[in-house]
Amino acid sequence: MSDIAERYFSTVISRLSQVAETQAEAIRKAAEICADAIERDGLVFTFGTGHGSFAAMEMFPRTGTVTGFRPIVESTMISFHRVLGDGGARQYRFIHGREGYGDAILSSHQLLSGDAMLIFSHSGLNAVTLDIAVGAKKLGMKLIGVTSVPHSSSTPSRHSCGKRLYELADVVIDTGVPKGDAGIEIEGLKYRVGATSTSIAIAIGHAINTATAEILVARGRDPFVMVSPNTAEKAEADAQNDRNYAELWRRMKMR
Repeated sequence: MSDIAERYFSTVISRLSQVAETQAEAIRKAAEICADAIERDGLVFTFGTGHGSFAAMEMFPRTGTVTGFRPIVESTMISFHRVLGDGGARQYRFIHGREGYGDAILSSHQLLSGDAMLIFSHSGLNAVTLDIAVGAKKLGMKLIGVTSVPHSSSTPSRHSCGKRLYELADVVIDTGVPKGDAGIEIEGLKYRVGATSTSIAIAIGHAINTATAEILVARGRDPFVMVSPNTAEKAEADAQNDRNYAELWRRMKMR
């Protein structure tokens, strides 16, 4: 393995270790909020813009995840990978900075006060992200923020509320990723390379999901868990996952 690849993996491992050492209690509190919502037949909505949406999508339906997590994924917030043309990077950069768009997103979903909102945002300061955070709080939802406090605390809010995600959330899980995200310096290159925030946010999300399952089991509940169909037991897995989808639909019909 090349030296720079080793440096990158060492950086990611170091940052994950820091999260494990410092954020365990926050992850437990987040999982308690999620378990409370799911136990009451509610939902845990997950949200992120840009690369933060990847972590939101990983929460369900994904092998090993618990039914009750409900990603909100706007195509305008994730379809910038082509960079140019329809739905490109410039449109995304414009839209996620427009206050009020998050309110429109929330109005398209049936959210209840007993639900929870889990937001993934490295910077935690852009308009749409904070629309969602403020709107969830107004609805009486518990708010969990997975964000970089070092980055966010060093940069002003871009929302009229004047706050950042870590200042609004009931529970904050700090990724610890430094300002700017990329972690590897190359001699002769002005800008750092090797982003780490997405990998760490996804790991935190799965930690919350896993801890939620454990809490539900400890309470005598039998959580609906997604299983991999890419095994010899495909028929069994498909039946289990169809059961999970039916459970999600049952919860949504109750609204």
